[in-house]
Amino acid sequence: MNITVLNYIQNLNPVVQALLATSFTWGVTAFGASLVFMAKDVSTKVLDGVLGFAAGVMIAASYWSLLAPAIEMSEGKDIPVWVPPAVGFLAGGIFLRGIDKVLPHLHSGFSMNMAEGIKTSWHRSTLLVLAITLHNFPEGLAVGVAFGAAASGQSSATFASAVALAIGIGLQNFPEGIAVSMPLRREGLSRLKSFWYGQLSAIVEPVAGIIGAAVVLSSQALLPYALSFAAGAMIFVTVEELIPESQHHGNTDIATMGAMIGFVVMMILDVAFG
Repeated sequence: MNITVLNYIQNLNPVVQALLATSFTWGVTAFGASLVFMAKDVSTKVLDGVLGFAAGVMIAASYWSLLAPAIEMSEGKDIPVWVPPAVGFLAGGIFLRGIDKVLPHLHSGFSMNMAEGIKTSWHRSTLLVLAITLHNFPEGLAVGVAFGAAASGQSSATFASAVALAIGIGLQNFPEGIAVSMPLRREGLSRLKSFWYGQLSAIVEPVAGIIGAAVVLSSQALLPYALSFAAGAMIFVTVEELIPESQHHGNTDIATMGAMIGFVVMMILDVAFG
């Protein structure tokens, strides 16, 4: 990304920064979904590999970009250092668990009788899109919180690390866009509808990003809790959805190596930028 552009963005309000960053991650999802216009299908092995990659990125981002800064920010307070990150992390998981129990959704490759959330008569394609939308929320939240935290002036949370997180989320959103649009095409939807629903699954990211940045800016005392909350939400989604989906078709080794590559890519981004 051009240095001049980054310098300009750095001087903007953190909420605007979060909006721009999550609009970028949304756009990358749309770019991935657009491949449905160029290919009839993608092999299950490829889809499982990219889902594994996405899982690896989210695991690495949860620690390097969120939990580690939260732990550092918790030092020097009247409570044990581990309390804010532990409380925030568990709260993030519990929050996503609550949404998971309520929001109707279906993971790719699973039969309709395995749909989760409140029982509805919604079409299978709608439930598939909602499953991806569910785990895009914590991604947007994490980016928003990161930019809000960068505005605090603390050394553990920088603008560069927030940019690295946005790039990492964007990288894993590209294969996610493919992982939404291609199965929808396989379900019988037209290419245009498959693309539309594929990119639509990430529209929640800018909304979550704005919320995350605004909450963090409201009180610096919330910073370690908010960062670890986003980490907990991302880990919940990764363990509850992405990893099982990537392993569902028996391509265990491919999915696992994808996860390892994703982890390393995100780790390199965070260390290099941070």
